[in-house]
Amino acid sequence: MAKKIPMRQCVGCGEMKNKKEMMRVLKSEDGSVTLDMTGRKNGRGAYLCVDRACLAKARKNKGLERSFKMNIPQEIYGNLEKEFEESEHAGET
Repeated sequence: MAKKIPMRQCVGCGEMKNKKEMMRVLKSEDGSVTLDMTGRKNGRGAYLCVDRACLAKARKNKGLERSFKMNIPQEIYGNLEKEFEESEHAGET
């Protein structure tokens, strides 16, 4: 029997994709929101395509706010964008 591939929905564009192809945004118990590159950290996760446009859409349509049931300050989106850039550059080397 074929192994089931875990699928997740992007909070930006709404597409269902393989969990491994996506970035996990994590809300930890203390309420901080970060990018979880390993996908294994404890906390509530929301998924985004590895695409800046999806982060922009999630910001616009409040996808992360809905997922985490909390208000997300603009600085957190700024931090996510920085982390996104760093991960993009890390993938290029």
